[in-house]
Amino acid sequence: MEIPGKLVPQGAYSAFVPAPLPPVISWTPRLVGVLSEADRLIGRLAGEGGRLPNPHVLMRPFVRREAVLSSKIEGTQATLGELLAAEAGAVVERNPEDLREVGNYVIALEHGISRLKKLPLSVRLIRELHRKLMDGVRGQHAAPGEFRKTQNWIGKPGSTPATATFIPPPPGEVEPCLAAWEKFLHESSLPPLVTIALAHYQFEAIHPFLDGNGRVGRLLIALFLVERKILPAPLLYLSAFFEASRHDYYEGLRRVSEQGAWQEWLEYFLQGVARMSEDALSRATRINALLGEWRGRLAGLSTNSPLRVVDLIAVNPFLTIRGAATQLELAFTTVQRAIERLQQSGIVQQVSGAKRDRVYCAQALLDILEEPANLLPLTPP
Repeated sequence: MEIPGKLVPQGAYSAFVPAPLPPVISWTPRLVGVLSEADRLIGRLAGEGGRLPNPHVLMRPFVRREAVLSSKIEGTQATLGELLAAEAGAVVERNPEDLREVGNYVIALEHGISRLKKLPLSVRLIRELHRKLMDGVRGQHAAPGEFRKTQNWIGKPGSTPATATFIPPPPGEVEPCLAAWEKFLHESSLPPLVTIALAHYQFEAIHPFLDGNGRVGRLLIALFLVERKILPAPLLYLSAFFEASRHDYYEGLRRVSEQGAWQEWLEYFLQGVARMSEDALSRATRINALLGEWRGRLAGLSTNSPLRVVDLIAVNPFLTIRGAATQLELAFTTVQRAIERLQQSGIVQQVSGAKRDRVYCAQALLDILEEPANLLPLTPP
């Protein structure tokens, strides 16, 4: 079995330097079947996503859901509801550091999507993503936007290089490894989903930053799918799949490095694409149906203010009168009456006890966003 790299002695330990991609892939019937299923389902998501009346509006709560789940893998405790409530102006009793870390993930992803209009997925772009991600948070000591100048390693808390489970390339090998990684991304003739599965493993194996590598690696998946026009908007994220199957995720990465187990890694990754495509399609369809039902309840009113508030709820199910008035450029009392109408129609409920700066929530919409993903495994092809 092909070992995808070499061990470089560094005194008391050896660091792993991955070989340039791509490896030799054995196109077994099972791998072809899993790729076919992933392609079919992400294609369906792309088709439905393109027909949705507001894929870019839907993108915003989906981005925030991904930010929470990706940060959770790194130990951050903030929930989606807390992040959305804080963005709407509510006072949230969560460690501000956690909210800042999740908020930075949103900023980094939105920055990446914007930059793809002018800049391809590249080493330069990942440095920009890292700078946004680590700005003003716990890992800020980890040189935001700068590749590491010292050796890092992966292991249990308190581990040393001698006891680590994985030691990435020495600092001097980081930039040559990334240059080869970028060349592969730009020149790969493999199916796109296989290309990003290989590139995700390779980025994690290089581990170019002192902190934030996992989050940047997960950002790259979403950005790749948009750059290659596989999806019209970043509606698909794998963090929920990686989090729910955390042991399999890390074991899959480890077995590639130690045994060259590419087939198992590709099958695992492609199953994630298939499962999360189904999940995203279900959520997007139900959210649009819910918004359509609410608009139907409000049809025929003498004012369109309640409908405009529903458009805000589509972006964030939490809102305050003051915040909505500012966003819609309407008078406070106009928005207050509109929200009262939404309350009467059972669309929003007040969720704060304050008389001033009341916070309202469209709980039915939040429930769809917060429900756990359905991650039943694929049946073998």
